[in-house]
Amino acid sequence: MNDKIFVFDTTLRDGEQVPGCQLNTVEKIEVAKALEALGVDIIEAGFPISSPGDFQSVVEISKVVTQPVICGLTRAVEKDIEVAFEALQYAKRKRIHTGIGTSPYHIKYKLNSTPEKIIERAVAAVKYAKKYVEDVEFYAEDAGRTDNEYLARVVEAVIAAGATVVNIPDTTGYCLPTEFGRKIRFLMENVTNVHKAVISTHCHNDLGMATANTLEGILNGARQVEVTMNGIGERAGNTSLEEVVMAIKSHKDLPVFTEVNSKLISKTSRLVSSLMRMPIQPNKAIVGRNAFAHSSGIHQDGVLKNRENYEIIDPHDVGIKESSIELTARSGRAALKHRLNILGYKLTKKELDEFYERFLDLADKKKDIKDDDLQALAGNVSHSEKSIKLERLQVLSGKSALPVATVALRINGDLQVATGSGNGPIDAAFTAVKQIIKRKVHLEEFLIQAITRGSDDLGKVHVQIENRGKLYYGFSANTDIITGAVEAFVDAVTKII
Repeated sequence: MNDKIFVFDTTLRDGEQVPGCQLNTVEKIEVAKALEALGVDIIEAGFPISSPGDFQSVVEISKVVTQPVICGLTRAVEKDIEVAFEALQYAKRKRIHTGIGTSPYHIKYKLNSTPEKIIERAVAAVKYAKKYVEDVEFYAEDAGRTDNEYLARVVEAVIAAGATVVNIPDTTGYCLPTEFGRKIRFLMENVTNVHKAVISTHCHNDLGMATANTLEGILNGARQVEVTMNGIGERAGNTSLEEVVMAIKSHKDLPVFTEVNSKLISKTSRLVSSLMRMPIQPNKAIVGRNAFAHSSGIHQDGVLKNRENYEIIDPHDVGIKESSIELTARSGRAALKHRLNILGYKLTKKELDEFYERFLDLADKKKDIKDDDLQALAGNVSHSEKSIKLERLQVLSGKSALPVATVALRINGDLQVATGSGNGPIDAAFTAVKQIIKRKVHLEEFLIQAITRGSDDLGKVHVQIENRGKLYYGFSANTDIITGAVEAFVDAVTKII
């Protein structure tokens, strides 16, 4: 029988330590509810004593989230523990996460202490937390650089003091996977009371090995993983939730499982990225825009024949509707024919061969080939003859004004005008466009990138929308980012109509 891996999400604590990515209480509640729906077992909601905002966030999350355990971080300090318990007072299931540094670096240079005194402080902190809650987790900070024999003494002592979970952090991301695996195995074999607690991993990604270290920890006996959505976190980030969950799900031979609803991974990922204003790198495993995109002709041909030729994960399993076949100069005839068929073109082999030569000429000049490019090559439409064109855009927005936008679109020669409101000028303009086209569309992705530098930057806007289960992409570049956003949205809508 497989063992359950408890998923401890620290997006709202360690993840939020990324400079510039702080959330307010309302935003934290939204993320916490999404994590609850995702199926994580524990949510580390914050570090209550660190600020009044963090304290209040833990309080409010405790009120509205009922299924996962709600956890508050503390140092091995009595006041920290008291404040954490106060913040957790409304939590249905509560945990205090306390700890102290155990590596020679932390003991000597950070804490100015001795190994024996550190054990005394660790035990005292666990016992004090135990007075308030039954579920107490202890973290041995910088365990990755802690001597294994000393670490075993610390772990044994805190379990004896009442710790229900012991966290073994690779705080600096220093360990190699085999090294971290051996560390967990050493604890499992040499801590006499280890069966009375759950051993947890908390790996950082400074050397790019957080996920590998976490999986090695699991294989050697750890049964809790501490992770963040999109792998965000201090410095180079934490172990990525989606990578660990999907690695376990993809390898049926592993003797473990999680209860995460993987179909909500993509949705949760986008929410965290949006609220934290932290774009996901396109090639990020599982949730990056290119994670299920294929541009090589050999790969495209293989995927079109059988998805499993080049995809070990079904996109539907992480909440993505379909793989993406991107047309570039590296694409082959199979991908080109596939896209032309979708656009309604049925070409003979000879016609396809001739079309392919013209396609390659254009692809060498452009980075990406879009549907209107193919239509232009086919002689159906030209770039200047799009069926929908943005004629005018006027927006009203400000600190004390409700964002309102008036949009004028020319559709097949006819001018149509609508006014809409929204959460901001772009949202208001999108609302107005939807009123005109009278189609139900859902914005799946919105990305703005600077092409040049300076206050007069040329901004490139990428949008992805969904209509009746199909995805459509739109692009634009403009020095006025609101105009560019609307042009990109209209570009995507044009492909529906």
